[in-house]
Amino acid sequence: MPEFDLDLFVIGAGSGGVRASRVAAAHGARVAIAEDRDVGGTCVIRGCIPKKLFAYAAHFAEDFDDAAGYGWTVGRRRFDWSALIAAKDREIARLNGIYKQLLAKAGVELVEARATVVDPHTVSAGGRQMSARHILVATGGKPWRPPIPGAELGITSDEAFHLPRLPRRIVIEGGGYVAVEFAGIFHGLGAEVVVVYRGEPLLRGFDMDVRRHLTEELLKKGIDIRFKCEIASVERGARTPLVARCVSGDALDCDAVMFATGRKPGTAGLGLERLGVALDANGGVIVDEHSRTSVASIHAVGDVTGRPQLTPVAIKDGAKLAATLFGGKPSAVDHEAVPTAVFSQPPVATVGLTEEEARTRILDVQVHRSTFTPLKHTLTGRPERTLMKLVVDAGSGRVVGAHMVGADAPEIMQGVAIAVKLGATKAQFDATVGIHPTAAEEFVTMA
Repeated sequence: MPEFDLDLFVIGAGSGGVRASRVAAAHGARVAIAEDRDVGGTCVIRGCIPKKLFAYAAHFAEDFDDAAGYGWTVGRRRFDWSALIAAKDREIARLNGIYKQLLAKAGVELVEARATVVDPHTVSAGGRQMSARHILVATGGKPWRPPIPGAELGITSDEAFHLPRLPRRIVIEGGGYVAVEFAGIFHGLGAEVVVVYRGEPLLRGFDMDVRRHLTEELLKKGIDIRFKCEIASVERGARTPLVARCVSGDALDCDAVMFATGRKPGTAGLGLERLGVALDANGGVIVDEHSRTSVASIHAVGDVTGRPQLTPVAIKDGAKLAATLFGGKPSAVDHEAVPTAVFSQPPVATVGLTEEEARTRILDVQVHRSTFTPLKHTLTGRPERTLMKLVVDAGSGRVVGAHMVGADAPEIMQGVAIAVKLGATKAQFDATVGIHPTAAEEFVTMA
């Protein structure tokens, strides 16, 4: 008789958990995965995919206006929120089905129930207890609501994808990527948007030039941004459905309040603390470079850890863990120079060090910066400007950071990220022939 029922039990069928399960099964491991919500996790079901679909929808408002600069006459426009929701739901249902098929084809047993850890080798799920040589926690994270009166009246990013109607006026609290993305989405779809943020400028942790540039662009679009401001309470309104009352005393009448105030790792109720699994101050699972926790048989990948909260990171970590445990190829993911994007309007993309980080690590830093009006808008008249920036280690000539705010920034930055990851120098960027006329060529012509 085998010592354990399974070789690997995965808790959480998001991007990291699914990839780890499939790779482990391909190596011959006996694998089961538990999920008490739709299969696909935050990214596929209530994050990256539906959010970008909404961002596409929102941008059409500007596209229709811009068409006039090129001789097009666009007729009467009308946006149907319910049609967008229905189309999004169909796509998410399709993806959920594909993820289930992928697990089934890989020979991974799907347990559609909440799972908890009983001991270092036992998991309880769906009324069953199963033993496993290894347990993987891949439960992701959840939006966090501030502990203020009336917080339950507000929504988070999870609920934003299922609103019965588009709010005419919405107050969004937060200054991170979720806040600025949904500010652009709701504004583009026709809502009046107020963003309240306790700091200044937006996007803490990003390069300061990026933060300032995006803030200016959002203000130009007509999004109302209140800095050094926090919501003290939310209550039912007399003239509007809700009133968001700020610490300053301001009262913001609105139809919806959205909290984009951060996320917390999904570790509550799993039983990890009882087993001695070390957690950080935010409740995230502490892991080493091989995704091992303080308990040898328990591992963790994805947003439930303190690693970059990005789907491709979770996928790579899950694959590497499975190869380490079952493929005889111990290896770890290099989390340096991980590219990322913010699908704001205009979008942001970045890889490597910010200027501020570089100046704390490198003796001599060179900064190359360019702002310009994109060719497209020379005919539309839209006042949107693009920012591109390279941060260079002057001693070695190596490009250690690249940043962009502007149309197609995420698509452009993926290629630039390869160069940064490989240690390309500014001289090698300069020696590369640009593709003209594009915005991307600025990265290889920047003086």
